[in-house]
Amino acid sequence: MGKVHLISLGCPKNLVDSERLLKKLGEKGVGYCSNAEDSDILMVNTCGFIEDAKRESVEEILRVAALKKGNKKLVVLGCLAKRYGDDLIKEIPEIDAIWGVGEEERIAEYCERTMSPLLSPPRDKGVHKEGGAADRFIDTPYAYLKIAEGCDRKCSYCVIPGIRGGFRSRRPEEVLSEAEDVIRGGAREIIVVAQDITSYGKDIGGYDLSRLVRDIASIGGDFWIRLLYLYPSSVDDRLIETIASEEKVCKYIDMPLQHASKKMLGLMGRGGSAEYFAKLIERIRSAVPAVNIRTTFIVGFPQETEEDFRELSEFARRIKFDRLGVFMFSKEEGTPSSKLRGQIPARTKKARFEELMKEQAEISLEKNKELIGKTFRAIVDDVSDDIAIARISSQAPEIDGVVFAEGKAKKGEFVTVKIVEAYDYDLKARIS
Repeated sequence: MGKVHLISLGCPKNLVDSERLLKKLGEKGVGYCSNAEDSDILMVNTCGFIEDAKRESVEEILRVAALKKGNKKLVVLGCLAKRYGDDLIKEIPEIDAIWGVGEEERIAEYCERTMSPLLSPPRDKGVHKEGGAADRFIDTPYAYLKIAEGCDRKCSYCVIPGIRGGFRSRRPEEVLSEAEDVIRGGAREIIVVAQDITSYGKDIGGYDLSRLVRDIASIGGDFWIRLLYLYPSSVDDRLIETIASEEKVCKYIDMPLQHASKKMLGLMGRGGSAEYFAKLIERIRSAVPAVNIRTTFIVGFPQETEEDFRELSEFARRIKFDRLGVFMFSKEEGTPSSKLRGQIPARTKKARFEELMKEQAEISLEKNKELIGKTFRAIVDDVSDDIAIARISSQAPEIDGVVFAEGKAKKGEFVTVKIVEAYDYDLKARIS
């Protein structure tokens, strides 16, 4: 049986692409191999969003290229491959084939041709590693549900529209069918993702994100629904009420604000202001008292003055976000922000990044300490000996902290945990 080893880098949307590719390969008799040395084809699904992601992708390609032996092939795909395919082939001759995004069928056909003597008979459509999704290969208790592709926003620092094109909603019936499939396959958490999920339905008419969420929640089964990447100006009362009223929806809002200075937001092509954001957050917290709000900020954007940064820092301290991520501005070629005057020195970016993250660590620890002695429902992502690596509903996988829970548990089940100790981002608990 032919085998592939696939490394998926970058965002959850990339991971969904990888899962679909693995499922297509399985249908052609190509198996997934967790050990690179035992595989026939090595694959890297790359990210090309910012400089750090590009560097990580190149380093991973080089690391994997060093594992090539005999007739083993190296396939590179994804965002970085689409942006810099010719350069990658030139600089890394070990690459045997390269594709951009959305080309899973062509990649699967290439693998089938390359490994034809090694292949097992194709499996029936609909077969999943653990009996689940019709077109996905998922081995975690959570499943990302990509509801749209591309983006129409005009953020001046972002390359995504150039890589993945304009915003395109998936048909509701297709999304709901996939949600049912992954739930039947054992998923305990559906994570709704897109570059901007609040734009869902604008191109198909009469069906918006709120309705989609309610329809997913109506599917039978015991599972959570988590919403990632809400665009602040599109978070309306209807969506807030849906989050508040639907029992299966995690009271968790991931809403990247990027800055608080009106000047900086204008340069970023985002719009909004600290006052607008504060009022929106007040509305959300009033309607959903138990809500956990996560955001991200960019520091060191061109022309960001010390005064701009102080406004951002003060805003973060005042709002006390439950979760906060900070990125240093990455100058990406082809974006309007790369041509702006007033680029900020790297040392200044780093200093602002470290200051904001230090402040948030203190806020996070303070909030986590308030959870000591309380009990929560948690989902178990993994188990090691008698320690369950779990998450409560305020913790998104691969983004936020986790709960290290003592006691007997199985991967993929819900348990009740009592918090006994708090750290900056993680928690310690006992399983009841």
